[in-house]
Amino acid sequence: MSARNRILSRLRRLKPAWTLYNLAHWRQLRGNADHYRRLGIRRNVLGPIAHRDIKRSGGEPPWLDRPGATEALAGADRSAFPAEIAAGLQRWIDDGFLVLERFFDADRVARINGDVDRLLEAGDIDYHYRGNRIVDAFKRSTAVRDALADPALTRLLAFLLGREISLFQSINFIEGSEQRAHSDSFHMTTEPIGYLIAIWVALEDVTAESGPVFYYPGSHRLPYVMSEDLGVGGCRLFLADDKQRRYEDRIDRELSETGLEPVDFLARSGDVLVWHANLLHGGRPIERPNATRRSMVAHYFAEGVLCYHEVTERPALTRS
Repeated sequence: MSARNRILSRLRRLKPAWTLYNLAHWRQLRGNADHYRRLGIRRNVLGPIAHRDIKRSGGEPPWLDRPGATEALAGADRSAFPAEIAAGLQRWIDDGFLVLERFFDADRVARINGDVDRLLEAGDIDYHYRGNRIVDAFKRSTAVRDALADPALTRLLAFLLGREISLFQSINFIEGSEQRAHSDSFHMTTEPIGYLIAIWVALEDVTAESGPVFYYPGSHRLPYVMSEDLGVGGCRLFLADDKQRRYEDRIDRELSETGLEPVDFLARSGDVLVWHANLLHGGRPIERPNATRRSMVAHYFAEGVLCYHEVTERPALTRS
């Protein structure tokens, strides 16, 4: 890690630094006061927030996570979806994901890739300081923004959560992430739990050597892991410095005990993987030097819920 990144990493652990950052975004956070009162959270909306601070439940999880979900789905109107998607919705309940084959055509994929390349070259977007990801290209790219707001896509995502949704974040990759198994809910958390949904879009064909996404079908049913489960809490000034590692180690141990088997997603260009907030997934090592795995991830929050980041213990800056 470079000296600059070590400094930035330490600043990211400094709780007062996040409070100052939140102060600059007070207009986006002030609406959390109503959530805090309802949830029994005795904290200022500008300060740190974690699962352990929530004293009262925010309500039920998404409708397809509740008992009787199969019966509820059978009685739901699915006429808005193509027949192959409507017929496969039970997989969401059973396995925690859906695959939308060739959802985006070649022209749309080319426009996305072209926009990202052009914006990178112009310096209008850049890689995140912590790794090989380009965050929130949708703010600069019309092609990315239009794809992530595709009505057929957002209609499906809202149906799965049972609420209207808002795009929170996009991440573009040129190479594979090589990320360890994790649940997005540790990074982007909601109360009630589970009101996050994510998509992964293949922007080229993926091979086993290019570091494909892997996921564990059925892992969305495992308990959510939060800070208090890891035995870390940091101190008054700093977040715990090994929280991410402890979390990923915990997930590895749990997976070794479940018997669940991972699936590598050898996607074709234009395929979309939709996954549950708690589906465990990651990225395989890149086995071929200079192999690319152009792809795009987007995370959407349901509207009307408290949104925060358990990993950094800070409120989320939503756009809804």
